[in-house]
Amino acid sequence: MKKLLIGVFLGVLLCCPGLSLAKGGGFLLLSSTIGPVDAGIVGALEDRFEKDTGIRVRHVGAGTGAALNIARQGSVDLVMVHAKSLEEKFVAEGYGTERIPLMYNDFVIVGPAADPAGIKGMASATAALKAIAAKNAPFISRGDKSGTHVAEMELWTKAWIQPAGAWYQVYARGAEGNAPTLKYTDEKGAYTVIDRATYLSLKEKIAIGILVEGDQALLNYISLIPVNPKKIARVNAKDTQTFVRWLTAPDKGQAIIRDFGREKYGAPLFFPNSREWQRAQQK
Repeated sequence: MKKLLIGVFLGVLLCCPGLSLAKGGGFLLLSSTIGPVDAGIVGALEDRFEKDTGIRVRHVGAGTGAALNIARQGSVDLVMVHAKSLEEKFVAEGYGTERIPLMYNDFVIVGPAADPAGIKGMASATAALKAIAAKNAPFISRGDKSGTHVAEMELWTKAWIQPAGAWYQVYARGAEGNAPTLKYTDEKGAYTVIDRATYLSLKEKIAIGILVEGDQALLNYISLIPVNPKKIARVNAKDTQTFVRWLTAPDKGQAIIRDFGREKYGAPLFFPNSREWQRAQQK
């Protein structure tokens, strides 16, 4: 279904290319990693920006790899993603102008209460993964080259483990996002690496819980990358820059990010991280 929706989205762009062109003005298209979309923060930012500026922003959610590929096709004006290695490659290829820090949250390792690998309370994410592998405890991976999958594989690499075998399962529908992956992990009573925002949004509906958290290696940085108009001339670079400035302003987008989720969950789901925000905090 997710692939179908993305296909419909791109089909509309191809049939109506003026939507994303600077000619029309006042309209932007964004491809975003799925986690922030599912958490609701992308929609909240878009709605407030439109209210403030009159510029409409619409998005398609996809794993980071797919979101960047959508941008390579020239179908969007901006991407919001979270996999540094893929982001740097995108910019190096000339498709993106620069990586712009926006916000961060963190990943956690979740698993069943029985915790067959005995990882609960471990301070090190890599030590936890080593214990899971040593016990051949069931682990679910998105396996779709999304930001979450890339982060998971980087943790395995740091643990000096190449996961394989019956205990390590790539979820066939992982490309649909973190929420379906987490629900499937819960059904299987397995372990996985997931972002905290997704866990908080589903914690009342699942039995598995957070077992490992707080390791610096689990921080999840989310970036903005404007599509390069020198590579793809039709992008709406003017309004994109307006949106980027608004998103990174301490009293605009960053303030919304700071407060998002507090009322519903009692804690923020994301933390501001723009350069402008960091400078404001140092004053």
